[in-house]
Amino acid sequence: MSAGLGKIPRARRMFTLAAVAVLLCGAGTSATAAPVAKHHRFSAGASLLAGARSPEERAALTDRALAATSNTLQVAYNTKPLYDQGIDGTGTTLATVVSYGDKGIKAFIDSYSRSHGLPVADVQTLEPAGHVPACSDPGTPSDCSSWVGETDLDVAMFHTLAPKAKILVVATPTSETQGIDGFPDMMTAIDFLADHHSATVISMSLGTPEDDFDNSAQLHSLDAHFKKATDAGITVTASSGDDGSTGTKKDNTPWGKRVVSFPATNSFVTAVGGTVLHLNSNGTRTSPDTVWPRSGGGVSHEYGAPTWQSEVDKVTHATGRSLPDISMLGTSGTSQSSPLFAAVVALASQKAGKTLGFINPALYALGSGATTTGIVDVTSGSNGFNGVPGFSATRGFDIVSGWGTLNAATFVPALVRQIG
Repeated sequence: MSAGLGKIPRARRMFTLAAVAVLLCGAGTSATAAPVAKHHRFSAGASLLAGARSPEERAALTDRALAATSNTLQVAYNTKPLYDQGIDGTGTTLATVVSYGDKGIKAFIDSYSRSHGLPVADVQTLEPAGHVPACSDPGTPSDCSSWVGETDLDVAMFHTLAPKAKILVVATPTSETQGIDGFPDMMTAIDFLADHHSATVISMSLGTPEDDFDNSAQLHSLDAHFKKATDAGITVTASSGDDGSTGTKKDNTPWGKRVVSFPATNSFVTAVGGTVLHLNSNGTRTSPDTVWPRSGGGVSHEYGAPTWQSEVDKVTHATGRSLPDISMLGTSGTSQSSPLFAAVVALASQKAGKTLGFINPALYALGSGATTTGIVDVTSGSNGFNGVPGFSATRGFDIVSGWGTLNAATFVPALVRQIG
């Protein structure tokens, strides 16, 4: 399946390159290029958990990071009717591809499960790109602890909505720090999962602006790995980003223009944006979901408008692949959103009795019948950020929330029927 990548005009494939800083080393010396201090943009939730001193403390902080408990999330997304049918993730495998992972992931998720009445999690760590150091090992970058927090959020979200799914933490030994850095090892990890048919869904709670790559060819050198995963029957989801309509450069300064986040922009990936849930203490909505104001969303200048977006493009007038496609809770970052949606896809896979692979064409086919397919429209909010104009939620599909959010009890069987 071609996924409708479309022909991309050459002009749109050019990047605005960041100016190279010049450091004068002293009087009478020649100018030399200063090294760029590279950063990864971590979600607020991951940053909060990074400060914990033990897996148990991270588990205790998780609800605060999420602004919701596992019980309220199950109510909010209406998963209980599925659990009552035995649709709880059994027989499926959810994988998070992440730098460093968490050496204490078993202790974390066991503590989280005990405090929320969840079953014991089946969690395993893989290191297909090479030995992964511990955060305490000499020479390990200081951002390792934040990657631990990112890993824990992913695993908690998987286990919350698909409590019987197997979980794989697919850890890589290098940090993704905006641009190409870290992605080659992540592609090795994705290829491993595809070659061994090891996962039902891969979720990536990370991203970097398309414009942070050195050139267009460097970015597109990664495309084939995502297609390989979907060809192997694996669904791939990714967070849409946490900088609203814009993003940051490698040196952590703002772009000051509209940019979108890779890998969510890739046309073989389902991009998941963030919403704010308005709930009472029981998890019941007190008002409709709204857009999380920093949820990433926009239009790619690297990926052409795919065929499965052709109908919505008539409304949005997008000239390239727009994102997100769907949205879930993102109050502490879209790092929550992607694994939550991945867990719902795992429930659908269990109900279908097979892996679902590339779901975007089916998702967009469901969108037009939203009231009967479990898709819940998000019509309020926008994502302008840091002085850059954003996009506003409207009735139906829009560039800031995609199709909106979902009611899992209705969405799961509808997705299974649509895929066939």
